[in-house]
Amino acid sequence: MKQTVIRNGENWVKTIFAEDSTGHDWYHTDRVRKNAVHIAQKEGGDIFICELAALLHDAADDKFNESEAAGIEKVSSWLDSQEITSEEKETVLEVIRTVSFKGGNNEDPVSTEGKIVQDADRLDALGAVGIARTFMYAGAKGDPMHLPEERPREQMTKEEYRQGRSTAVNHFYEKLLKLRDLMKTKTGRELAEERHEYLEAFLHQFKEEWAGNR
Repeated sequence: MKQTVIRNGENWVKTIFAEDSTGHDWYHTDRVRKNAVHIAQKEGGDIFICELAALLHDAADDKFNESEAAGIEKVSSWLDSQEITSEEKETVLEVIRTVSFKGGNNEDPVSTEGKIVQDADRLDALGAVGIARTFMYAGAKGDPMHLPEERPREQMTKEEYRQGRSTAVNHFYEKLLKLRDLMKTKTGRELAEERHEYLEAFLHQFKEEWAGNR
């Protein structure tokens, strides 16, 4: 029965993000799901809850809905159509509410499953894939690649983070380089380390080439 719910979740999310060009496509969701299952196996979380919440996390994101409340309601309604318990439904929704970075203004996860899925999502913002997604998202928003005179933003409201002007390179400093130290699980921290180092190496190479030194 649980595998049926997972398959239904896969199919639903694939339709939602079939035309995505922001780096939040089905393949992102699938990677987050795989990360979540892997971390749950190491950390002892409920694998079904982690996998289902990971599959649904972007379906509820306010980036893709009229509001955060509307996104949660959409996922809640879908969950009502599935054969899961009310407790499982509420746990999945609690996990989803705490996944997003929101400019550093998100609430911390309470449950082990919330920590696992948040780490799983953040891992996909690091490393080579994280770099590719950053430039893809900046392009989709119409943000420039790099403006050396424009400093990264230090403190932002959620609205400023979502709607304010930035650049692809500044996004590294506003979010990506902070993620390693914000991981909630031991496994997440271990997996983030190499990917974080890759970000730093990329930025060094990028700035050398930008300045005409390479």
